[in-house]
Amino acid sequence: MTRLSIFPLPGAILFPGLQLPLHIFEPRYRAMVTDALVRDRRIAMIQPQKPIDGAPLYKIGCAGLIGNVETMADGRFNIVLEGESRFRVLRELEVGTGYRQVEAELIDDDEDEAVSAVERVALEQEGRHFADAQGYSVDWDSVAQLDDQSLINGISQIAPFDPASKQALLEAPNLSDRCKLLIQLMQFYSLRDGDEDDIVTLQ
Repeated sequence: MTRLSIFPLPGAILFPGLQLPLHIFEPRYRAMVTDALVRDRRIAMIQPQKPIDGAPLYKIGCAGLIGNVETMADGRFNIVLEGESRFRVLRELEVGTGYRQVEAELIDDDEDEAVSAVERVALEQEGRHFADAQGYSVDWDSVAQLDDQSLINGISQIAPFDPASKQALLEAPNLSDRCKLLIQLMQFYSLRDGDEDDIVTLQ
């Protein structure tokens, strides 16, 4: 078991081995980052079940280590959080800090896990359809060089799915299940008209 300071942010998930840039401006989270920097540089991302302050948390999140830090004159931070380990919330702690803390169990994911060649091909094919439907610009040569975990977790982390779908991807018990769910979600979203205001670039 471990104690984690959490940043509950709807729609934002982090996977082990990946990075998440964050702009920290609320006083309570500026305090959280300051405390983490003098302690172990660890904070944890988790989604609340509703987009309101103090809402119950989902059970699975991802702890990360603060890498790059830019400190601004007014106390805000730009940080890059480097995914370290998924975790399961055991209970929320009663604390005197402005930010929430939990007691959690770290999840031991297989760092060498891969999917079958058939699953990889299916994912890349659906990824192309998804990108075309949404109007995304994708460097497919770079995609081909990614290992299975980087590709599947990377798409899961940045794709514009709704918070519940992103949470389901994070909670998938293994990479194969996450790959299958990701394909299903891309098929669903490919049927929807892309919104020009939401166009992003996948790299």
